[in-house]
Amino acid sequence: MPFENREGQKVPHVTFRTRQNDEWVDVTSDDLFKGKTVVVFSLPGAFTPTCSSTHLPGYNEYAGLFKQNGVDDILCMSVNDTFVMNAWAENQESENVTVIPDGNGEFTEKMGLLVDKADLGFGARSWRYSMLVKDGTIDKMFIEPEKPGDPFEVSDAETMLKYINEEAGKPQRVFMISKPGCSFCAKARDLLEANGMGYEQVELGNGLTTKSLYAVSNAGTTPQIFIDGNLIGGADELEAYFAK
Repeated sequence: MPFENREGQKVPHVTFRTRQNDEWVDVTSDDLFKGKTVVVFSLPGAFTPTCSSTHLPGYNEYAGLFKQNGVDDILCMSVNDTFVMNAWAENQESENVTVIPDGNGEFTEKMGLLVDKADLGFGARSWRYSMLVKDGTIDKMFIEPEKPGDPFEVSDAETMLKYINEEAGKPQRVFMISKPGCSFCAKARDLLEANGMGYEQVELGNGLTTKSLYAVSNAGTTPQIFIDGNLIGGADELEAYFAK
């Protein structure tokens, strides 16, 4: 039987058992969805290959663009317990995505997307899908086609963002060389975060020297910021870049 597309329906009301700061915290569907625009993507399991290499990292990378286009939160749901989900989120450094443990599969079952993966030793798991939820009502669903294995064709971040805004484009890749205690580096980080841009950074030391910095940027000061492979410069140049 084909999976039901539940666009126009309310999300199931479920209480999720989460672990936050070493304490048990109950989180309800209302807490997650009421009065918000939320993107949800659900996947078969934490630490599994496609989920770790592409699905979760993609939404984490696109988070800034989702925010710019009116999305309040991005939720990653899986039929795993909260300890596994928290460990996976830390391992993936996915600070832009909130992981939700549907440990008993209650939410997934009520969505009609709980499937039997006993052949893999997984038991009951979620079929892979994504959805846009506005104030608790499902606006759009992308459900992976019912094929053998684990298809990953339509529930990715790029497809969802294109549905929200076809002109949104793709996230820019930002790389910054910094050093500890640098106030200009702190200014650059604040500018990037204020403009919803994720970034990777390395600090001078541990094999990266001022000589290395000169080699890649022809400058000996920090920070040195690159966007999509192009050298922007320091914090002042980054501020001018955003001012344009």
